Amino acid sequence: MTVSDPIADMLTRIRNAVMVRQDSVLMPDSKTKQAIAKVLKEDGFISDFEVLKGKPNRMIKIKLKYTGKNQPVLSRLERVSKPGLRVYVERKEIPRVAGGLGIAIISTSKGVMTGQQAWRQGTGGELLCYIW
Repeated sequence: MTVSDPIADMLTRIRNAVMVRQDSVLMPDSKTKQAIAKVLKEDGFISDFEVLKGKPNRMIKIKLKYTGKNQPVLSRLERVSKPGLRVYVERKEIPRVAGGLGIAIISTSKGVMTGQQAWRQGTGGELLCYIW
Protein backbone atom coordinates (compact mmCIF):
# COMPACT_ATOMS: atom_id res chain seq x y z
CA MET A 1 0.00 0.00 0.00
CA THR A 2 1.38 3.38 -0.99
CA VAL A 3 1.24 6.15 1.60
CA SER A 4 1.18 9.72 0.32
CA ASP A 5 2.68 11.16 3.53
CA PRO A 6 4.98 8.64 5.26
CA ILE A 7 5.96 11.02 8.09
CA ALA A 8 2.31 11.65 9.00
CA ASP A 9 1.77 7.89 8.88
CA MET A 10 4.71 7.41 11.27
CA LEU A 11 3.37 10.00 13.73
CA THR A 12 -0.13 8.50 13.56
CA ARG A 13 1.18 4.99 14.27
CA ILE A 14 3.13 6.28 17.28
CA ARG A 15 0.13 8.31 18.51
CA ASN A 16 -2.19 5.29 18.24
CA ALA A 17 0.29 2.98 19.99
CA VAL A 18 0.71 5.47 22.86
CA MET A 19 -3.07 5.77 23.28
CA VAL A 20 -3.43 1.99 23.85
CA ARG A 21 -0.20 1.82 25.92
CA GLN A 22 1.72 -0.54 23.63
CA ASP A 23 5.39 -1.20 24.35
CA SER A 24 6.50 -0.77 20.75
CA VAL A 25 5.24 0.04 17.26
CA LEU A 26 6.27 -1.25 13.82
CA MET A 27 6.29 0.75 10.59
CA PRO A 28 7.91 0.64 7.15
CA ASP A 29 11.49 1.90 7.18
CA SER A 30 13.01 4.94 5.48
CA LYS A 31 16.04 7.14 6.10
CA THR A 32 13.86 10.08 7.16
CA LYS A 33 11.94 7.95 9.68
CA GLN A 34 15.23 6.66 11.09
CA ALA A 35 16.48 10.24 11.46
CA ILE A 36 13.26 11.30 13.23
CA ALA A 37 13.46 8.27 15.53
CA LYS A 38 17.09 9.14 16.32
CA VAL A 39 16.07 12.69 17.30
CA LEU A 40 13.23 11.34 19.47
CA LYS A 41 15.64 8.95 21.21
CA GLU A 42 18.27 11.66 21.82
CA ASP A 43 15.65 13.93 23.41
CA GLY A 44 14.24 11.14 25.59
CA PHE A 45 10.78 10.82 24.02
CA ILE A 46 11.30 7.13 23.10
CA SER A 47 13.49 4.53 24.77
CA ASP A 48 15.02 2.99 21.63
CA PHE A 49 14.50 2.04 17.98
CA GLU A 50 15.86 -0.67 15.73
CA VAL A 51 15.71 -1.54 12.05
CA LEU A 52 14.38 -5.04 11.35
CA LYS A 53 15.60 -6.54 8.10
CA GLY A 54 12.90 -8.65 6.47
CA LYS A 55 12.59 -10.24 3.07
CA PRO A 56 9.83 -8.19 1.44
CA ASN A 57 10.76 -4.88 3.08
CA ARG A 58 12.56 -3.44 6.08
CA MET A 59 10.66 -2.29 9.16
CA ILE A 60 11.56 0.06 11.97
CA LYS A 61 10.56 -0.85 15.53
CA ILE A 62 10.18 2.04 17.95
CA LYS A 63 10.11 1.21 21.66
CA LEU A 64 7.89 3.69 23.46
CA LYS A 65 8.73 5.25 26.82
CA TYR A 66 6.42 5.61 29.81
CA THR A 67 6.82 7.17 33.26
CA GLY A 68 6.47 5.20 36.50
CA LYS A 69 2.68 5.57 36.60
CA ASN A 70 2.31 4.22 33.03
CA GLN A 71 1.87 7.73 31.66
CA PRO A 72 3.35 8.23 28.19
CA VAL A 73 6.30 10.56 27.76
CA LEU A 74 4.87 11.58 24.37
CA SER A 75 1.72 13.59 24.95
CA ARG A 76 1.25 15.15 21.52
CA LEU A 77 2.65 14.74 18.00
CA GLU A 78 1.62 17.25 15.37
CA ARG A 79 2.57 17.27 11.67
CA VAL A 80 3.30 20.77 10.34
CA SER A 81 4.68 20.57 6.80
CA LYS A 82 2.47 18.45 4.55
CA PRO A 83 2.79 17.35 0.91
CA GLY A 84 0.11 19.87 -0.10
CA LEU A 85 1.59 22.75 1.90
CA ARG A 86 5.29 22.70 2.71
CA VAL A 87 6.38 24.92 5.61
CA TYR A 88 9.93 26.28 5.63
CA VAL A 89 11.51 28.40 8.35
CA GLU A 90 14.65 30.49 8.60
CA ARG A 91 16.88 30.45 11.66
CA LYS A 92 15.14 33.40 13.30
CA GLU A 93 11.66 31.93 12.65
CA ILE A 94 12.22 28.56 14.38
CA PRO A 95 9.35 28.20 16.90
CA ARG A 96 9.54 27.19 20.56
CA VAL A 97 7.15 24.34 21.27
CA ALA A 98 5.07 24.26 24.47
CA GLY A 99 7.14 26.99 26.10
CA GLY A 100 10.37 25.07 25.56
CA LEU A 101 9.08 21.72 26.89
CA GLY A 102 8.63 20.24 23.42
CA ILE A 103 10.70 20.15 20.26
CA ALA A 104 10.29 21.12 16.64
CA ILE A 105 11.85 18.65 14.21
CA ILE A 106 13.41 20.32 11.18
CA SER A 107 14.85 18.81 8.02
CA THR A 108 17.87 20.91 7.08
CA SER A 109 20.65 20.64 4.54
CA LYS A 110 22.77 19.25 7.40
CA GLY A 111 20.25 16.51 8.26
CA VAL A 112 17.17 16.09 10.46
CA MET A 113 17.53 17.81 13.84
CA THR A 114 15.65 19.65 16.54
CA GLY A 115 14.80 23.32 16.17
CA GLN A 116 17.25 24.20 18.92
CA GLN A 117 20.11 22.40 17.17
CA ALA A 118 19.23 24.10 13.87
CA TRP A 119 19.15 27.49 15.61
CA ARG A 120 22.60 26.88 17.14
CA GLN A 121 24.01 25.89 13.74
CA GLY A 122 22.45 28.96 12.12
CA THR A 123 20.37 27.07 9.58
CA GLY A 124 16.71 26.75 8.70
CA GLY A 125 14.78 24.17 6.76
CA GLU A 126 11.49 22.33 6.42
CA LEU A 127 9.49 22.25 9.65
CA LEU A 128 8.40 18.60 9.83
CA CYS A 129 6.55 18.30 13.14
CA TYR A 130 6.10 19.38 16.76
CA ILE A 131 6.58 16.88 19.59
CA TRP A 132 5.78 17.38 23.28
